[in-house]
This record gives sequence, C-alpha cells and structure tokens, in this order.
Amino acid sequence: MRILTATLALTCLVAIGLKVADGPGAHAALFANSFLDQLDEKQKAVAMMPFDSEKRVDWHFIPKKTRKGLVLREMNPAQRVAALRLLRSALSEAGYSKASRIMLLEGVLRQLEGDGRTWERDPHKYFVTIFGTPGDEGRWGLSFEGHHLSMNFSFRDGELVDSTPQFFAANPAIVKADVSGPLGKGTRVLRDEEQLAFELIDAMTDDQRKQAIFADEALEEIRFAGTPQVETEDPVGIALSDLSEDGQALLKKLVNTYIDAVATPVAESRRQIVDNDGWDSIQFGWAGATKPGIGHYYRVRGKSFLIEFVNTQADAAGNPANHIHCVWRDLTGDFDLEP
Repeated sequence: MRILTATLALTCLVAIGLKVADGPGAHAALFANSFLDQLDEKQKAVAMMPFDSEKRVDWHFIPKKTRKGLVLREMNPAQRVAALRLLRSALSEAGYSKASRIMLLEGVLRQLEGDGRTWERDPHKYFVTIFGTPGDEGRWGLSFEGHHLSMNFSFRDGELVDSTPQFFAANPAIVKADVSGPLGKGTRVLRDEEQLAFELIDAMTDDQRKQAIFADEALEEIRFAGTPQVETEDPVGIALSDLSEDGQALLKKLVNTYIDAVATPVAESRRQIVDNDGWDSIQFGWAGATKPGIGHYYRVRGKSFLIEFVNTQADAAGNPANHIHCVWRDLTGDFDLEP
C-alpha cells in the first residue's frame, strides 16, 4: 500500500527528462512510448495488441483472475510510474484522483473482507494495454482496467477522439470502519456523483419528483455493462428545462462532474457537444429510494451521452446501499466506433 501510494503521488509531478508535447493526444503518445521503452520484449508482447483486436472493446469492471494487458504488479517501480503517468496524461486531476483512490480501495476491501475473502484485493492488480502504435498518425488505443475501474481511450491522427466507456466504482462508497492505510474512515471517493443527485431530487417539487421518478425500485446494476455500445431508447424522467433554476444548476453540475474526469481539452470538447445539443433537452430519471442507505439509481440522458449510477449493493462490511457503480457512455459511439 505504501509503495502504491508513493507511486500514485509521483505521477502528479512533472516528468523529468521528457519534453511534453501539446494536447492530450500528443501527451498520451509521448508517455505511452516512454512506458513501452522501459519494458522488455516479453512485457511488450503482453502490453501491446493490434488496434483491431476484439479485446479493445472487451471491457468490464468486475473482479477477474486476469485481464488483457500487462498488470502493474509485474512491473518494476519505474515501469509502474510510467504506466500511471500514461493514465494521468489522459485524465484531469479530479479523474486521476478518483482512479488512484479506487485502486487503493482494494486495500480497504482486503482488510474488511479478511482472510476468508474470495478475491485477492490487490491495489497493483490493474492492467495496461496499448492497441496499435502510439504516434501522431493512424489510430491507437489505451485501456487501463481492473476491479471497479475501466478507462478506455481512442486516438486518431494524434488526437484523443474518444474517452469512453468511462467507468468508476467505489466499495465502500463511504468508508465507515476504522482501517489502516491512506484511505481512512469517512473517505468518499465518488461523493459528488451521489451527493449532487440527492440534492437535485431533494430540490424538486412533488410534481417534479413525479416526473423524475420512473420506478419505485432501483435497478440492480447499470445497463450495458461490458458491451461495446449502448442500446439507444427513449429517455425517462424530467427534462432540465422543467426544473427550477436551482435544479437546473444542480443537474448541470452533476453532468459536469462526469465530463471533467478527463483531460481539460477533452472535457471542453465534451461540454461543447452538450452545448450544441442543448442542455434543455437533457433528461434526469430516478429509481428507488430518495435517501441514503437504501437502494437508489439514476440516469442522465443527453442527445450524445448517457450517464448511469447505481448504489444498491451492501459494502464489504454489510452496510446497505454503500457500493457505487457509475459510467459515462458516448451515444455517438464508444471506442471511436459507429453506434
């Protein structure tokens, strides 16, 4: 845990000896090649796959014995720093903070589940895969994935053109026990994703709630988990334009929480697309309880994006509805593919 914490912190520092290029696509290519340069041939054979490999769109967040790519625990410290620096190049400070703390939550799970646990709960069990050849021509991709975290990036002619599926999760959603390590009691990795939604539903009038709530019971899981594309359907819930001024501000802040997980230029591109589509057309739908500790779910649908959030599972200590899954999907095509 101490080693990973130090490694995660190091990636927030400016890289020594690397000339940083302009734009997240150029940054990622630079750091991808720096990472690859530190691997031996055997490691490269595991970390690299053809761009058109079917595994590029094979994503999931459940615990698995193994995954595609090269796992952090089979890297030396310098290689791990390079791998995490590569991830950091595609994310914002907020997004990288969430990703790094989700990894560290594996150490919390290890303590809460004890010796009888089913899974290893290893903060170093996260896998890096590079698809194709990083550079300023052609197409290449990047996957960083493990339990409760799946980051997927697609590059074309030097530009970062797609950054979905973007999946974050947290178990526990709120650390309620005294545990050792950097994530102590009270840690809430995905606080804004949940708290802003509760504030929004609380700010609604009775009539607005009737429009927003489409089911009494929360969905058990996000839909389309592990699928390369989502299925489009009619949106549910209440339109942003039907909310009060305060409600509209809360919904915009909630959407921006997901938008701003990625590097600033990519986030601004996402925001520009939403601006062009029109914020008023965004729909917010809720299912389940409207207070914490009981299963709840929400969905935000724009013309070009889908957000899903679910908190129905108990955490590792048995506290009900304290285990979050949430995702941002691109309705124009995840993985830079046509839907």
